[in-house]
Amino acid sequence: MSRTARVIWDDALTSYNFGPSHPLAPIRVELTIALARALGVLDKVEMAGCAPAGDDELAMVHDRGYIEAVKGVSVAGVPDLRAGLGTTDNPAFKGVHEASALIAGASLAAARAVWEGAAEHAVNVAGGLHHAMPAAASGFCVYNDPALAIAWLLEQGATRVAYVDVDVHHGDGVQAVFYDDPRVLTISLHESPRTLFPGTGFPHETGAEGTAVNVALPAGCGDSGWLRAFHAVVPPLLREFGPEILVTQHGCDSHALDPLANLMLSIDGQRAAYAALHDLAHETAGGRWIAVGGGGYELVQVVPRIWTHLIAEAAGHPVDPATPTPDAWRRYVRERTGEAPPLTMTDGRNPEFHDISGGYDPADPIDRAVMATRQAVFPLHGLDPMP
Repeated sequence: MSRTARVIWDDALTSYNFGPSHPLAPIRVELTIALARALGVLDKVEMAGCAPAGDDELAMVHDRGYIEAVKGVSVAGVPDLRAGLGTTDNPAFKGVHEASALIAGASLAAARAVWEGAAEHAVNVAGGLHHAMPAAASGFCVYNDPALAIAWLLEQGATRVAYVDVDVHHGDGVQAVFYDDPRVLTISLHESPRTLFPGTGFPHETGAEGTAVNVALPAGCGDSGWLRAFHAVVPPLLREFGPEILVTQHGCDSHALDPLANLMLSIDGQRAAYAALHDLAHETAGGRWIAVGGGGYELVQVVPRIWTHLIAEAAGHPVDPATPTPDAWRRYVRERTGEAPPLTMTDGRNPEFHDISGGYDPADPIDRAVMATRQAVFPLHGLDPMP
């Protein structure tokens, strides 16, 4: 097995663009790659391009009628509301099929590199479009690239794939595709569906054999609460499931500055989660790790820094949080956005948490959320739900 990390990138990935007023602005991935390059992080990885996913590849997850509908919208940018395109969340635009298929192709390239042993880890920061459904666009997502990567792995003969989603929104599209497939363990940690889109992801959504896992966290949980929940649920399930490969979605909209959600994490807390997932890939999946981006709508202060940390973590050369952002990158940010760039790679936090093995507090909303999940799914995996 190669001990390398590969980043899938093509400048054309920024063509996934819903317009100047849409939250999912492609500048976020442009600035990420620019920061990773300026810090020398990209010198520590293999860079590789990608080709658009073909119709047969897209059809591993998406209905062919839907693919044809997206192509129809793509020609002239005319909405097709039956396909979910032309809404506020998912505006229609010319070239939407080509842009979406390229992102899907990038995640397929990441999956292929890891499965075939060309790289141990692979990252597609432009991916993570986890809300797309088999027959409709949803939540800024047209083609569901993480689901396609997993479906491709299954077609190659994988029998156990684990998917962990740390986006602030429930990974509903990926869950829906594999809800009744015991070969795929999906774990999503997200803000409670009672307060945030898409309104799904309750603990009782467990799939056919307990392979759908949902941790619905209260708003404002912060680094310590989020990390407590993560470590109470994710490691034991991955250890028990024993995946051949780990796929992770790294939406960073859980950050305190994100305008669309309320979990209130820091760069440092998110970085700790990425390091934990890296460790778990080695512990439980033989080091095979595919990481994709996701949500994240604080385009300058948050997304470029945390996804640069993700690439560096995958490369095995983490960036010291105290590292200053390079002067050249700061100038580039001002030129491209007019905003003041962050000065270092940290929010100055030192995220710590108390492991739930020391006992839980039934009066604490985070512990109640954790225990609801453990009680719903742990027995189905032969695990004791009690700490």
